[in-house]
Amino acid sequence: MSPSIELWPPMASEYAGRVDLLIASFGALVALLSAPVFILMAFFAVRYRRGRRADRSHREDRNVWVEVSWSLIPFVLVLGFFVWSTKMFLDQRSPPENALTLTVVAKQWMWKFQHPEGAREIDELHVPAGRPVRLTMTSQDVIHSLYVPALRIKQDVLPDTYSQLWFIADRPGVYALRCAEYCGTDHSEMIGRFIVQRPEDYARWLARSGTDEGLAERGGKLFVKLGCSGCHGPASPVRAPSLAGLYGSVVPLEGGRVVRADEQYLHDSIMLPNKDVAAGYKPIMPPFGNLIGEEEVSQLVAWIKSQADAGRAQP
Repeated sequence: MSPSIELWPPMASEYAGRVDLLIASFGALVALLSAPVFILMAFFAVRYRRGRRADRSHREDRNVWVEVSWSLIPFVLVLGFFVWSTKMFLDQRSPPENALTLTVVAKQWMWKFQHPEGAREIDELHVPAGRPVRLTMTSQDVIHSLYVPALRIKQDVLPDTYSQLWFIADRPGVYALRCAEYCGTDHSEMIGRFIVQRPEDYARWLARSGTDEGLAERGGKLFVKLGCSGCHGPASPVRAPSLAGLYGSVVPLEGGRVVRADEQYLHDSIMLPNKDVAAGYKPIMPPFGNLIGEEEVSQLVAWIKSQADAGRAQP
């Protein structure tokens, strides 16, 4: 039996079906608008071919409504597709609050995934079916691009920058995972598997994966190991910003600017602490860019995020 040829990737989510419908509808629109042009070209080629007796005089015959309609109707139809696709784009950029957040670090030439419970994977991503999943991604070296054809989603992954992607995979199965940005010699080998499991199967996989510490717990130990508690600890003699309740808060900076303490701000404060200095503090923190990698930064960021509730609980 000869192997079957897959002309279209399978669908693993409801969003993938929406993308397919958009593409098919737009293709039908292009065919609908193009067909009259090619049909009339063929008709005129036959009707007015050389040697054929026909009236070739250029009589003036203008119809304003026809001229307006063949410009206005395609414009309105294409504008409708613009609104449709823009809504899908905005929906894809607004993950729900209860999404399961996973950390992704790309490097030549592999994908490294870290689950909040502590499980770590290389070139494989297990997710529960029917649950929103949010990926917080960064690159260790060059530009990569996470692409899951079965979800019809793709997102560039940049060094020193956090990008995000979210989805709900509702069809259990094993699907392809790719890098869609040329990233060096072995770019074609930067592939993996996207594994969607029923919630009970995902829970069993987590239990079997040998998890020991969660991402935030490892970040807390790294926080002490790197000596960060010597400045940011509650009993520190050094006057440094408190990390309790920092994540998600509004931070005034030197110079009058105000930023929100999101993942990107925390990342930059660790790797490039003099980039955005909090108002009222001296720029004395050393940069950690040459001491730790993106995986360790993700652990520290996860630990700082875990301190947000503790800070809000304080009077």
